Amino acid sequence: MTTNTRELPDGVKSATVLAQGNGRCSPQTGEYPPPISVGVTYARDSGYALRDGKAYTRDQGSAGLEHVERLLALVERGTDALVLSSGLAASTAVFQALAPGSRVIVQEVQYFGLTKWLREFGADQGLRVVTVPNGNLDSMRAAVTAEPTALVWIETPANPTWVVTDVAAVAEIADGAGAVLAVDNTVPTPIHTNPLALGAHLVMHSCTKYLNGHDDVMAGALITDGSKPELWRRLMLQRQLAGQVLGGLDAYLLLRGMKTLSARMRVISPSALAIAEHFDDHPDIERVAYPGLAGDAGHKIAAAQMTGGYSGMLALLVRGGLRVSLDVARQTELFIPATSLGGTASLIEHRYTFEGAGSRTPENLLRLSIGLEDPGDLIADIEGAIARARSRG
Repeated sequence: MTTNTRELPDGVKSATVLAQGNGRCSPQTGEYPPPISVGVTYARDSGYALRDGKAYTRDQGSAGLEHVERLLALVERGTDALVLSSGLAASTAVFQALAPGSRVIVQEVQYFGLTKWLREFGADQGLRVVTVPNGNLDSMRAAVTAEPTALVWIETPANPTWVVTDVAAVAEIADGAGAVLAVDNTVPTPIHTNPLALGAHLVMHSCTKYLNGHDDVMAGALITDGSKPELWRRLMLQRQLAGQVLGGLDAYLLLRGMKTLSARMRVISPSALAIAEHFDDHPDIERVAYPGLAGDAGHKIAAAQMTGGYSGMLALLVRGGLRVSLDVARQTELFIPATSLGGTASLIEHRYTFEGAGSRTPENLLRLSIGLEDPGDLIADIEGAIARARSRG
């Protein structure tokens, strides 16, 4: 757990802080980057006192973990951060830290893993879960003010339809009702959006995705604005007692990935926009969902709360329904047909098939995660896949 995180120095951008990994060297040797810390237990000193307040990594974390947390808090403009074992662990920790009987507001479309957890375990844990349509402020206001509400959880753009929600407007609603606002900022990343600066109290990241960026680490994170100290204390305790801490090697790999985050997003976001623009009004595509498109329903709000781009996730709704869209996903040669997102290689997923029973995703939706490849090659790959799918009848 981080403490006393400083503000970014005047004139120094997040890209600079990320590229240097916040500049931390080994305090013993000056080695940069510092060595990987993989120990899980700490020997006491000759007087049987704890060294640096640490006894066991699950309880107090490690130097490597604290370094990642300080960096996350800096780039998200927060006061403290917690890194956990996965994005879903981070998300569910927030709900588990609430008192039994708490009323929570979530959106109809959000990461399916969290939706499924709330369906399977939310009621059992005493939560009263209320669902509202994405991006509908009137419905959000009515739901939040109808009864005392503990938590409002939003994801914007929402996975996998990429509907945009006005964070500042929802923050005003939540504040007026005394509710905590938590925002899943996985897809925008702190490069494009800082929800805490827009009024959110908590930010969640699936660090598995863009923050790591290389498909080789599973991790999650929570960042606070410092305004809800009791909830934050419970989140710290939740991580400790549920054993959701990240291992030392994964913490090192996550830090290494974060150093290139800004550079990767400067390639990924323009590529995603170019691909979205190419397939907008395409005869074989019913609709492109991408907030960077001027004609997208959420573009105006996205342009106001996102800077420097619109990230690398988009959806193609293919004409011809389930069969044709699934066949397109099978026919790509460059796009890897796999789940997850945010890595260096582009992925394509027929999300309805992955989610299965209970999915609210349209049957003809293909979710694209754009990587670092040449966008022209990716466009040609999708065009080829569409042609091959159509030729099969």
